[in-house]
Amino acid sequence: MKIVTAVAPVNIAVIKYWGKRDETLILPINDSISCTLATDFMCAKTTIMASPTFTDNKFWLNNEEVDFNNKRLNNCLTEVKKRASPKCADLLNWKIHICSENNFPTAAGLASSAAGYACLVSTLAALYEVEGDISSIARRGSGSACRSIHGGFVWWQKGIQPGGEDSVAVQIAPASHWPEMRMIILVVSDDQKKYSSTSGMKTSVETSELLKYRSEVVVPKRVKEMVEAIKTRNFENFARITMQDSNQFHAVCLDTYPPCFYMNDVSRSVVELVHSYNKYKGATKVAYTCDAGPNVCLYLLEESIDEVVTLINDVFPSSVGPSEYFRGLPVNIKNRGGLQEVLKIKADAPGSLKYIIHTKLGDGPKLSTEKSQHLLTEKGLPHTS
Repeated sequence: MKIVTAVAPVNIAVIKYWGKRDETLILPINDSISCTLATDFMCAKTTIMASPTFTDNKFWLNNEEVDFNNKRLNNCLTEVKKRASPKCADLLNWKIHICSENNFPTAAGLASSAAGYACLVSTLAALYEVEGDISSIARRGSGSACRSIHGGFVWWQKGIQPGGEDSVAVQIAPASHWPEMRMIILVVSDDQKKYSSTSGMKTSVETSELLKYRSEVVVPKRVKEMVEAIKTRNFENFARITMQDSNQFHAVCLDTYPPCFYMNDVSRSVVELVHSYNKYKGATKVAYTCDAGPNVCLYLLEESIDEVVTLINDVFPSSVGPSEYFRGLPVNIKNRGGLQEVLKIKADAPGSLKYIIHTKLGDGPKLSTEKSQHLLTEKGLPHTS
């Protein structure tokens, strides 16, 4: 019997991946860049056990047993086994049990599939003692999962090889490169989104002329600018490009026929708040970005956290207690009302935001050797069973 557990991070794209040129290999039509979030507050955790006594492969996700016959899961398993160490020859014939969980909402536009597949592949790679880069394997589970294989700032290069050998994620800079960078995740909804990313992308590729122009003309220029902004820690440029790219991504979704609507009224209110705040400060102090869902990620530097969180708290009052509303790194709420009145922003009804997560940059997947961290018992069953 052999058991391995790992945790893997969420990543939030600042230059979006949207559209595949190959659905089976999950090859993107454009490069993308993301920031890896710390696993302290948002992560996926996976335990895999292999045993000669198991009669079937089994998979539990968030405390529910699901069908192991999942195409993407099995693509990842197949690719990992191809690169298994010769020392694991016997292990390759054993059945495996997988137990995985997220500590944040699944399929709500918070990159749960990215963290989940990055964690799955990292754990499988450790189980079968695979060496070298595994981002191309994680890509086979979920495209953006390849970016969660690395920490800090990550660039998924689309590649040109038809087999996808060069469609890999590389690190631009580690988390320690820009320690002042912070993220505030505004959870507008933790419900499963109406339009899946997979179906939305497919329809966009088939129908959106704007997507074609974006992938061929706009993104290559933005990638160069973003890499330079990250390397020089130029927040003004980093923030501007992030917001422009988010806006264009959602414009592509609107240009799709029929259109995909991911943002809602609360999301758009956050966008207006950010622009009002930046205008008041006379500089770009905060950037927003929305993935395929209504939730918003704000990028800002540590020095702006208290003022911005206070403003958000005034405009989007909580319907729950502070300990439920504010999660992650500590925040210091200042005097209420002052900045909201200056900016003339009307407060939303309590509960418009479910909760707020304050977090920072983090590293890639980590293995855990502690027995207490395993999600499976010695019999290969979830602890909750």
